[in-house]
Amino acid sequence: MESDFRILVACCRPRVLVFHVLFWGLLSLRVLGAALLNNNSTNNKTAAGAAAAGAGAAAAEEAERPPCWTHEEFVVTSECHQCTAYQTRLWAACGATGYVEQVNCTRSNKDEHKSCRSAVMEENLFWRFEAVVLVLTLLLAVLVVTRQRWLDRLASEKVRRQIESI
Repeated sequence: MESDFRILVACCRPRVLVFHVLFWGLLSLRVLGAALLNNNSTNNKTAAGAAAAGAGAAAAEEAERPPCWTHEEFVVTSECHQCTAYQTRLWAACGATGYVEQVNCTRSNKDEHKSCRSAVMEENLFWRFEAVVLVLTLLLAVLVVTRQRWLDRLASEKVRRQIESI
């Protein structure tokens, strides 16, 4: 019972609490910052695409109109492929995933670009996730073994002191 209490006290030390607050705070900022940057870059690319198309009400109206594939039937005319650096700057659809496919809307007969998720990209993300999980597992296993050895050493020292005091 006493050793359980020591673990709780060790976790509530000010430096451990400060470490946790800093770690989770920075992680939250990283995730939120990435989401905000992605949202801003998508908005900037849409605005830049509208400005490049030409000044006037028609260009602004075109930029604000949702793509035809969101509300119409469409046919994929070009399979999902990775965007080049030029295409990434040119098309807003490349910004989300880095992959794009060309679609033809059936009713309006317009060719547009649609962001897509590539099987290669999904496989890379999966293996990256697996690597992170493996590294964390090994790190935490080493931490558990080290902590257990430290606790065993403390227990044997306590027993040794008790035997010496007799």
